[in-house]
Amino acid sequence: MPGPGPAGRPAPPDAPAPPDAPALPDAPEPSAPAAHRPWWRTNRARLGSFAAVPLLGLIAPGLGMAALVAALVLVWRGTAWPRAGKIAATVGAMALLGSVMPEPDDGGKRETAADARPAKPSPFTLPTAFPSRQAPSPSLPPERPLPDLRGKPLDVAYSKASKRGYTVAYHDASDEGKDIMARSLWTVCFQEVGGEPGHRTVDFAAVHTGDPCPPSDGAPMPWPVMPELVWKTWKTARQEVLALGVDEDRVDAEEAYVNDSLPDEGEYDHWRVCRHDPAEGAKVPADERVTLYLSSPDNGCPEPDRGTGGDARLPDRDGDGDPDYRDPYPGDRKRTSNWPDGFPGGSSGGSSGGSSGGGGGWSPCRHTRWC
Repeated sequence: MPGPGPAGRPAPPDAPAPPDAPALPDAPEPSAPAAHRPWWRTNRARLGSFAAVPLLGLIAPGLGMAALVAALVLVWRGTAWPRAGKIAATVGAMALLGSVMPEPDDGGKRETAADARPAKPSPFTLPTAFPSRQAPSPSLPPERPLPDLRGKPLDVAYSKASKRGYTVAYHDASDEGKDIMARSLWTVCFQEVGGEPGHRTVDFAAVHTGDPCPPSDGAPMPWPVMPELVWKTWKTARQEVLALGVDEDRVDAEEAYVNDSLPDEGEYDHWRVCRHDPAEGAKVPADERVTLYLSSPDNGCPEPDRGTGGDARLPDRDGDGDPDYRDPYPGDRKRTSNWPDGFPGGSSGGSSGGSSGGGGGWSPCRHTRWC
């Protein structure tokens, strides 16, 4: 701005400055507004792309690889970062992706000499694992030998063998070839270890818990056989059946004669066995149900086959449904053990002809088959 003129008045704009006046700095020219940069070229966008690499890699390896390529493009193109910073960012992004990539699956193939040779690196592949994150190989030999697991529940044996790196198989130890549906309900009888170092196998042969083991893998079950129990008392025969390993709730008592009935429990201990199911010599598994058919010793067993037919009846002379040995009036059809004084409705109920209906009223002899 020009200095003041004489008498303190400002000098005109075009008046020359005095020789001794100090030089004033030139006023800065107004700078042009900076060009607006796209958001994907900002440092925030670049850092965000690096953070997205492991997140997308966890969702799908392909998404992680795409995020890595995008992050490398943002770093190496259109940025003022130093070269060392770009290299460090590239290595870090690759390490993030490699830490979340799944381990390669060999599909159970055995490594051969050709597979052992290092493959030629491809410029289009990236490392998928790093030494700091590498998991132990599942094909390594077990650190400890497999203990004897016979007599253990199958699920326990399966877990112990798997934790030691063994490939586990199991099957029914008997010749029945049953399918094993629930390992916790079976017990190991035999175990066979095979394979080779680096790929050990074990095969468990098991039976239902509580069943005896066969003498060898695949042999018949050593079930006990039914003894001869005919004409033994209920009390004695029941004890012999329980000694076979049958549960006491699976031993039943039934009448040998179809028109007979058992007294209250404890009152037929002296009754005799006329037949039994299973029969003599049959195998009796632990879950078998055994039925003993009994008769009072005063009546004996049905003849001639000792009750094997299952349809024998005791004598019933008055036809009232009760065997004679239980009926105090076996020859009197008007009196039974239930009606010792005769049927209600009068004694004429059992007579024939028109007199039977002349008295009127209800008569069991006329309206039922008791008489």
